Amino acid sequence: MAGIDDYQNYKNNKFKDLRDDADSGWEPAFPEGLTTPSRSIRPRELEIKPRVPPRSPEEDEEAAVRRYVGVGVGLATLITENLLSHPFVVLRRQCQVHNASSRYHLVPITLVPIIIHLHQRQGITTLCKGLGSILLVRGMTLAVEDLISKFTPWPKEVNSESSLKAFGQHILLKCISLAIVTPFYSASLVETVQSDIASEKPGIFDVFKEGVVRLVSWGSPQKGRMLPVWALVTPTVMYGLLKYLVCLFTRGVTSRVLHQQRRAIKERQGAFPREMAQTSEDIEITSSLVGLVTADVLLFPLETILHRLHLQGTRTIIDNLDSGYAVTPILTSYSGIRDCYRTTIQQEGVPGLYKGFGALVLQFAAHVAVIKLAKVMLTELGRLLSGSGGNGSPKPPTPQEEIITESFRPQSYPYAQQQIPSYPRQQYPRYPPTDLSHASTPSGDAAHPQFFWTH
Repeated sequence: MAGIDDYQNYKNNKFKDLRDDADSGWEPAFPEGLTTPSRSIRPRELEIKPRVPPRSPEEDEEAAVRRYVGVGVGLATLITENLLSHPFVVLRRQCQVHNASSRYHLVPITLVPIIIHLHQRQGITTLCKGLGSILLVRGMTLAVEDLISKFTPWPKEVNSESSLKAFGQHILLKCISLAIVTPFYSASLVETVQSDIASEKPGIFDVFKEGVVRLVSWGSPQKGRMLPVWALVTPTVMYGLLKYLVCLFTRGVTSRVLHQQRRAIKERQGAFPREMAQTSEDIEITSSLVGLVTADVLLFPLETILHRLHLQGTRTIIDNLDSGYAVTPILTSYSGIRDCYRTTIQQEGVPGLYKGFGALVLQFAAHVAVIKLAKVMLTELGRLLSGSGGNGSPKPPTPQEEIITESFRPQSYPYAQQQIPSYPRQQYPRYPPTDLSHASTPSGDAAHPQFFWTH
């Protein structure tokens, strides 16, 4: 019949196409020993996207709160790096430039009585001196970099996808901006370490005036032992560039390791959180902090030498941090970076390069504490805001939803490992065949084999 013939041809062509697809490289995604129909065969490289359920209004509100918490923690980190850590920067620099001190303050505990004595004698603002000049110098550095990047093809920022040429141009931009800001950095350092009770308080724009004076006298300083600016440019650029590279490299490695570790943990669990933005922000904050700590610790001796060279010949009087009550002048006569290093090793030993290291430990301990406290407070505030409904009654918290993806689900097939019990076949007696040769059978039936049925 015509209809049956058409159906038979369609069926044969359909199974022929399936067999051709299987022969062309498609393999079943089932372990060995399991059989599946041909229509279930799919390529292994086929990625299955997880089905994301639609968000509810409560989930959108929680996501917004988490974003606000991330922004708040980032803002707290920025404020801590530029404002709250400044008192410890003042202590560290005063210890570094005091070459005749008997106490090195390598551990934080020795600085506690000194801080108390300074506050009793000079007030609570004694460790905030030079804050404005430091912020002005940082802003000037960013402005110079932005100006150079606008008039040249040199990029102001680079990432992992940047070419080697772009990275070299970026490093050249950093070097030029550091060289331009060097005299203003010297003026800012003087305002940071000088004693309030033995010196006049500087004005807001005095850092620009002193920086321009030192920039004009490029090769012949007006004061006797003051080093010329060209002698300070090389160590300043070297220190700034090394600190930037160490911080950049350490931050990148730490971020990559933390992301891979978090991904490996989620792969073992077979689930990924719905919101990855907060996790990424936490990783970036941690990576930045690790990079900053690593750079400051590794380059601490070079920073000590650099600050002593910048302060030489400025007739600066600093607080004596051996007791916290007296003041002392800085009188040195270094000819350069090598002479400063040799003299420090001979007179103060290797620990002399690490004077004030306890202040650095206090700085980063306070940094971590402030970030943790800000994160806890903002998280609790976000929970209170997201947990209160329109009538003021709290709603029960919803657990963090996770999306189970097929690509990371453990490949386990319990039904394939089950052992099907085998039962022994019942033995029935086999009766001898009945001789039916004498019976009358139709023609041809005598040649057929005889079957023995068992129940």
